[in-house]
Amino acid sequence: MTLDTQFKLKSNPIYIKYIRENSYWYKILNREPNRFNEFVEEVKTNYKLRPTDRINKALSTFEMLSAIFSSLK
Repeated sequence: MTLDTQFKLKSNPIYIKYIRENSYWYKILNREPNRFNEFVEEVKTNYKLRPTDRINKALSTFEMLSAIFSSLK
């Protein structure tokens, strides 16, 4: 694995956690370091870190709060 890829991995604790849970990425990134962006996208998808996921989470929280407030009336 190139030093640049190692620095990118170690700079983000979420990447470290994910690569330890999915060790096949060690081999992929070792052989093809240019696939790091693919790794990042998979991390974001699996941990729901995309902007759309955050919006959906905020909307569901808002819906839950509105349901609680409506039941208190």
